[in-house]
Amino acid sequence: MRITVRLFARLRDIAGAAELRRDVGPESTIGTVWRQLVHEFPDFASYERSISSAVNADYARMDQAVNDGDEVAFLPPVSGG
Repeated sequence: MRITVRLFARLRDIAGAAELRRDVGPESTIGTVWRQLVHEFPDFASYERSISSAVNADYARMDQAVNDGDEVAFLPPVSGG
């Protein structure tokens, strides 16, 4: 299955791109996608406890399944002033 991964804020900076295309297996979850990204971009690991995720613009938990063509987004906490 092919999905689109959208990255925001610091995650986008680490990866060097706001959008990535990835192939995942048929039983994949958001967590599966996240672990693949942590393997590829080890600096992502420090965000694991505070990351928010979404599938097709709806917030979702890490155990939610992903389907072919889905857009998965990862949003780190944002601070500002």
